[in-house]
Amino acid sequence: MTATTTKTPATASSAVPQPAAAPVPAEVKPNAAERFTAKVMKEFGSTVGEIQVTDYQRQLVQGYFIAIDRALKSAEEERLRKNEKNKDHEKYDNNLPVTWGNVNLNDLALDVVHYARMGLDMMQENHLFPIPYKNNKTGKYDMTLMPGYNGIQYIAEKYAVEPPLAVTVELVYSTDTFRPIKKSAENRVENYEFAINNAFDRGEIIGGFGYIEFADPVKNKLVIMTKKDIEKRKPKYASANFWGGKQKVWENGKQVDQETDGWYEEMCLKTIKREIYSAKHIPRDPKKIDDNYQYMKMREARIAELEAQDIIDANANGMVIDVTPTALPEPVTPASGVPISGNPSEPAASPRPTAETAPAAIQDDGQTTLTGPTF
Repeated sequence: MTATTTKTPATASSAVPQPAAAPVPAEVKPNAAERFTAKVMKEFGSTVGEIQVTDYQRQLVQGYFIAIDRALKSAEEERLRKNEKNKDHEKYDNNLPVTWGNVNLNDLALDVVHYARMGLDMMQENHLFPIPYKNNKTGKYDMTLMPGYNGIQYIAEKYAVEPPLAVTVELVYSTDTFRPIKKSAENRVENYEFAINNAFDRGEIIGGFGYIEFADPVKNKLVIMTKKDIEKRKPKYASANFWGGKQKVWENGKQVDQETDGWYEEMCLKTIKREIYSAKHIPRDPKKIDDNYQYMKMREARIAELEAQDIIDANANGMVIDVTPTALPEPVTPASGVPISGNPSEPAASPRPTAETAPAAIQDDGQTTLTGPTF
């Protein structure tokens, strides 16, 4: 009988070892700067069919990100500060951290496109301020961009029928000497006389004026505002942090009224500048009015409806207004773009954030939180 040999197949252990599969790299998520820029660049392209952005506009967009990032961090710090002081966390807590992840980027990108096209620069003092609003309907922060008084001047001159050569704006105090010189048969140029008699103790504010000078002096214009005129433009629910007066503070576990000087002089001066640079005194040229200007006026109207415009202008970077705003037009869906260098870290969320009671104007909706103003 012939012996049969059975060949045993090679086992896995005896096979030639195979190289290990290369690890799949983890997906790299875009940082806040990249997400922001992608949204903005898509908005630039959505209105013209293709992306058309100048180098200067790219520079402006980068400045917008830096300024907004600072504003978010400042607002988050203020939110946490208010939370810590709050005596009733369950009732008044604001549980939404002020971070990029909680910002409505669609609307913000639309704002950035229009203001960058106008040439407003957030890196310039008092040009444009970012203000975060907590939107109770969406559970996000709507970031509104609001021109400061230097931005208002820039816009007035950009769209003016005839840009002025110079504009002088002054407050008048009780110890000052001010005399308007009106036009007459003998005097063809409107003018004024103004003297500060005691620079170290000027007394109380009694009003102010603005003087607009043109290439043709005959067109020069003097605008006078009494203290009553200034006060009429004060918001109905103006913050005492800015306009002075009584404000609510926590003492011994309850709210009490406390007097504060605020920033009354600065607010009065800003109010006069707003009036002087308005279209009423520096007319706009209809041929220069574009979609960007119309968009800005629409956004300003929204702020005016909230009766918060003066507070916002004075302090953009440290405020969170908790409201339920009126609906805005649906933004165009953004797409991709060129990322901005840098990756500012987002502030950490608080385990127990809060917010204090709101002023009577927005008692049902939320809280107006303020810090020191930027003028």
